Amino acid sequence: MFFHAHPDDEALLTAGTMAMLADEGHRVVLVVATAGERGLAEVPHGEELGRTRMDELHRSAAALGCARVVLLGYGDSGLAIDGGVAGERPDDAFIDADIEEAAQRLASVLKEETADLLTIYDPAGGYGHPDHVQVYRVGSRAAEIAGTPIVLEATVDRDLLLKGVRLASRFYPAIDVRSFERAYSPRDSITHRVNVRKYAKAKRAAMAAHASQATGGDGDRTLGAMLKIPGFAYRFVFGTEWYVRRGLPRGTRLRHPFDGGPQATP
Repeated sequence: MFFHAHPDDEALLTAGTMAMLADEGHRVVLVVATAGERGLAEVPHGEELGRTRMDELHRSAAALGCARVVLLGYGDSGLAIDGGVAGERPDDAFIDADIEEAAQRLASVLKEETADLLTIYDPAGGYGHPDHVQVYRVGSRAAEIAGTPIVLEATVDRDLLLKGVRLASRFYPAIDVRSFERAYSPRDSITHRVNVRKYAKAKRAAMAAHASQATGGDGDRTLGAMLKIPGFAYRFVFGTEWYVRRGLPRGTRLRHPFDGGPQATP
């Protein structure tokens, strides 16, 4: 089971792994906390955007081979700005949800599916979006309640990310390199490096399904820029997905989501 905050998060962080596990014959279930109705898009915020993004999510899930999509139904909290939340957030915002109640809801799906693996985010929520931080809190607790044996924190290799951001800043000076210095996870804390190059087409199709998130604001956004990368370069740039499994020695290097345990070697 892959637990995400909004539609399109699955495409960016875990799509290759999802496609790989589905191809190997596993039942893959995608759960999102919110419909992403407050995301930046040409479609106005609210129910219309939420419906659009859920339609896109189902297309993405189909491209990845998911057997089921579940919406927990919380409100999109909006993007964090300087540690806060942009604008007036809804009364049912995910960030304001009672963690125990939300965890029980997710745990009921874990139990129903007898899931043996759950992916969440790292404690920082990747780049700090409040809903991503809440995914970590709720997902961690839900796994405890359901007794889910494997919990992986979907993340990005911060060391590699910073190299790319610093290079990009030479051409785009407006990029704030410092904002990435605490994003995601340092390399030595990452336990799983999953090679998903074989599933690059499925991952790209999942990204492309989220058309509403490719543009918005002043022009192309991150997802839109990613989709412009040529195929051979795309496989190289997006051919690895990273996870942290707590309890394993720092520096452990594993290649598959179900790898781990006493036999793991740094």
